[in-house]
Amino acid sequence: FLPGPLPKPTLWAEPDSVIIRGSPVTIWCRGTLEAQEYRLDKEGIPDPWDTQKPLEPRNKARFSIPYTTEQHAGRFRCYYLSPEGRSERSDPLELVVTGVYSKPTLSVLPSPVVASGGNVTLRCGSQRGYHHFVLIEEGEHRVPRTLDSQQLHSGWFQALFPVGPVTPSHRWTFRCYGYYSNTPQVWSHRSDPLEILASGVSRKPSLLTLQGPVVAPGETLTLQCGSDASYDRFSLYKEGERDLLQCPGQQSQAGLSQANFTLSPVSRYDGGQYRCYGAHNLSSEWSAPSDPLDILISGQFYDTVSLSVQPGPTVASGENVTLLCQSWRQFHTFLLTKEGAAHPPLRLRSKYRAHQHQAEFPMSLVTSAHTGTYRCYGSLSSNPYLLSVPSDPLELVVSGPSGDSSPPPTGPRSTPGLGRYLEALIGVSVAFILLLFLLLFLVLRRQRQSKHKISDQRKTDFQRPAGAAEPEPKNRGLLRRPSAAAAVQEENLYAAVKDTQPEDGVELDSRAAASEDPQDVTYAQLQSLTLRREATEPPPSQEGEPPAEPSVYATLAIH
Repeated sequence: FLPGPLPKPTLWAEPDSVIIRGSPVTIWCRGTLEAQEYRLDKEGIPDPWDTQKPLEPRNKARFSIPYTTEQHAGRFRCYYLSPEGRSERSDPLELVVTGVYSKPTLSVLPSPVVASGGNVTLRCGSQRGYHHFVLIEEGEHRVPRTLDSQQLHSGWFQALFPVGPVTPSHRWTFRCYGYYSNTPQVWSHRSDPLEILASGVSRKPSLLTLQGPVVAPGETLTLQCGSDASYDRFSLYKEGERDLLQCPGQQSQAGLSQANFTLSPVSRYDGGQYRCYGAHNLSSEWSAPSDPLDILISGQFYDTVSLSVQPGPTVASGENVTLLCQSWRQFHTFLLTKEGAAHPPLRLRSKYRAHQHQAEFPMSLVTSAHTGTYRCYGSLSSNPYLLSVPSDPLELVVSGPSGDSSPPPTGPRSTPGLGRYLEALIGVSVAFILLLFLLLFLVLRRQRQSKHKISDQRKTDFQRPAGAAEPEPKNRGLLRRPSAAAAVQEENLYAAVKDTQPEDGVELDSRAAASEDPQDVTYAQLQSLTLRREATEPPPSQEGEPPAEPSVYATLAIH
């Protein structure tokens, strides 16, 4: 038969053209109703690989393979024969047989949970030297993507497939295969499925552990992911892993939803950083990630670590304390834990001092909240989640009033802002008190000097010269009005004063006295208010008589 203008047939395989080794597969070829015979060719074989009569209504034929092996893998075409001649050959069909070699691993960078609209990178790799890797997304009409492998210095072979933008519109589930160039239709076992989750901006859940972040090998660890957003399901992701653990949420009476993820028994491979997500059943979008939670595995190094405290295990509230973690082994980091504390362990880089590796954890102004049992561990930078055996427990007792619960050590000590304010306030108060005492001292001293002057004045013997007229007092209302007889009886007092100034309360009425003596005499009129009178006052004078007011004179010698 010669090729004619007959229509080209269609060729396909059921259930799929990618078949697991040992599974049955059916290849179909559809032509026209005039077809009398269908033939199937396999690339590389000159003769027809199989021939079949058409099935009613005679427009197609079936080629069955009950048990698929790698010999069935290849490229196929079909054509049919009719009274009009031979049809054109169909488009090629590649029948791929998988499960012949070991499966590769499929992981995602940076995380299998990506923000909606973001991009990720899928990494398919194996220790076997596959020449090519194939990435297939599960679902209908998903076209495989093939990339050449790249060999790393470690001997690992891999291919990186960019994927995105990721949206919550459908499920993003992938598998990958590896194969060699000389047998392109013979693939390895498929990798484990990898699902990419699209996260949104809905409320992030919380992730915690009831046992504490430090776990010994063989123990049971329960990670609890919860939220008040009533999520129906939760997922747990460990950084660097390819798998996501998923668990349905349980509603509590308080309106909270949570899920418990149990790791048992714990091994060194469970150490790492974890996050969890929440989602509703009617949505394929996951929540924002929880805050990270570090899980640390102890007992991985048996070198001794010691813990001591300065000034001692029993201190008063408000004192400063330093916890010292030491080891003869070169640990890069030391961790300090407090039994029953909710906060994560404190980490400090080790320093080499006094022939030991050590780290100091200072605590400033301790309160009773710092009371508890402490332990320290050592770790290496190559895997910070693996710890040494713990130090012996150290019991710290703080006496005094209870304070707010706070993490024990907080790093290097520093003077709080409130302390600086109190220091300034105390300094100002002390300066004010000293100034007040100084002013009080000056006032008392002045009053004492005034009393001494008045006392000296009273002790001075005054005399009044004969014939001197009595001066008018400045304030008459404050003086009693003595009679003329009383004025005559007024005792005349004189006092000789040489080169002196008048005392307080004394007015000087200088009057030049005519004298031939070269020494002049000056008279000073003294107010009677400053003199104490011992004589009994006479009765007041009659109305209209001018008052005879007493005057005292002192003779002043002027040189």
